[in-house]
Amino acid sequence: MRSAHELEESLEPVALIEQSRAIIRTGRLMLAAGTASYRVKQAMRDVARALGVDQHANHVSMTDIAATSHRGRIFRTEVAENRSFAVNSDRLAQLDRMRRTLPDATTPTEVHRALDAIEARGALYPGVANAAFAGVACAAFAVLNHALAWEVALVFVAAALGQLSRRTLAHRHFNAFGTTLVAAAVSTGVYVLGIAAIGLGVDQLETHAAGYISSVLFLLPGFALITGALDMAQMDLQAGIQRIAFGTMITMAAGVSVWAVSLIEPLSTVVRPDADVSTAIQVLTWAIASAVGVLGFALMFNSPWAIALTAAGIGAIANSGRLLAVDRDVPIQAATAVACLVVGVLAAVAARGGRFPVITLSVPAVLVMIPGVSAHEALVSLNAGDYEAATAGILEVTLVVLSIMVGLVAAKLVTDRHWAFAPPR
Repeated sequence: MRSAHELEESLEPVALIEQSRAIIRTGRLMLAAGTASYRVKQAMRDVARALGVDQHANHVSMTDIAATSHRGRIFRTEVAENRSFAVNSDRLAQLDRMRRTLPDATTPTEVHRALDAIEARGALYPGVANAAFAGVACAAFAVLNHALAWEVALVFVAAALGQLSRRTLAHRHFNAFGTTLVAAAVSTGVYVLGIAAIGLGVDQLETHAAGYISSVLFLLPGFALITGALDMAQMDLQAGIQRIAFGTMITMAAGVSVWAVSLIEPLSTVVRPDADVSTAIQVLTWAIASAVGVLGFALMFNSPWAIALTAAGIGAIANSGRLLAVDRDVPIQAATAVACLVVGVLAAVAARGGRFPVITLSVPAVLVMIPGVSAHEALVSLNAGDYEAATAGILEVTLVVLSIMVGLVAAKLVTDRHWAFAPPR
């Protein structure tokens, strides 16, 4: 005689339940790795098709997934919550590869086995290396912002310690807003203390905003802002607004610490001119600094070296061209939009055939275009009561960020037919 539990289970669509669990687990892992909601939906639909589900519908936001799978006249609805807002490019690549290589027919057991193997990979680099990658990225950013040699060295140390602090707190599941506050305070505090230590033996040493702001640029929520823009362009407004709101919140958290520490030591925001060198040498400098910065950001996102080096090459081409255009008096918004269009197209070409997820190439490549120093100048002007200058600075930063998003969306429209001509759901 069957037990009450066995009798109850016999009344349930056990096979559909197992299929649903495999589908929603796939989506949850992709969402937690930092990709856009439209890509999560696509992966879940692909798994559902391979499992033999008759009809599948899902709703994906930044924090949760709701999915319904149908087989005949029965259906199963499940909800999963996401509380991980980190970025893991290696996991995205592995999950995307799994999605693309699914057989025409598979089982939940096989899907779970593949997902177990992906989860078991862990981080590609230890925590110290991850911190060093952040330091390298920010140091390269400092070079692009005309920092001096000793400022670049201080930026490397400050950013590395800030990223180590952020990683430590994040692994202990500390609040994301609080983690950003602490990490920004550590980075800027170390930088200011370093300036003070060097200043003991140097007269009239100034704390310049170029190095100070560069030390916290590893906190830029590039994935959240860009995937949010892509989701909104797909008319997935809820997911897009959530991501952009999260990115804005993280940016504001970093800004609060940057502002608070800057009260300790006044910053110079005087624009430093480019070095008096030939155009060829200047472009080469921009290209090398851009490549190193993108490489650092990509590795910080746990990208395999193949992805990181490809992104670095794309970033070097696009950003050096952008800076040359700005140097030739092209409006920065126009130059940035075109550069990001180039990034998107080159990323699509490099990723063709499913070699890499496009997002893992494009996001690191555009992070070096964020106008961090201009943002701080606007904040300084706001604190000083110069509202005209503050408004102009905020508008410039906003327009540049919008130009980045427009460029990447335009690139997606011309390179991804399935994305541009999304069928009605």
